[in-house]
Amino acid sequence: MNERILPSPVLQTFFVSRETSNCPLISEMIKLGQRLEELGLADKETGIVSLDYGKRLLINAKNIDVKKMKQHDVVEIVDYDPLKNIMMVIGTKDPCLETPVHWIIQKARQDINALLQINSTILFEKLKEILPTTEKETQPATLDRAKEILKTLRTGKTILIKNEGIVCAGINIKEIQETLLKYLGVQK
Repeated sequence: MNERILPSPVLQTFFVSRETSNCPLISEMIKLGQRLEELGLADKETGIVSLDYGKRLLINAKNIDVKKMKQHDVVEIVDYDPLKNIMMVIGTKDPCLETPVHWIIQKARQDINALLQINSTILFEKLKEILPTTEKETQPATLDRAKEILKTLRTGKTILIKNEGIVCAGINIKEIQETLLKYLGVQK
């Protein structure tokens, strides 16, 4: 008997409010984005910053350059159901594609409250001999990607997504900044 593989349900986003989130932690995310600009990340190197607080998640919106992010470019995820693929959001824009992956990782690990994902094959090539890498290539925004990243995060809080880029995880934004500086070879 052949196993049927059902397609994942399309992400359904419901806006609880179309107002800009006023969470005071957004300023930390903006500062991290500005730091990436200072470190000279190329324009084509895209990033995703997320910060878990309580039962919610802050994450940059879809198609936002995190290096130039403003408060209205951050959305607040009130709740997410990975089985039904339904998300409740506060914000003026749609959340980025990888939001489900960031939600699952941060809810699964008590020691991870902040994530920075930089999609850069340049960084991947530079760091592939130094950092642990996910075994399989996975599609963005999938449960498989979340599981693969979680599996690799067992070896450390900074890992590479195979042929895509780097993920820095930490208890807070400060820990991510320190890790990023360490691996990009920049002194404070």
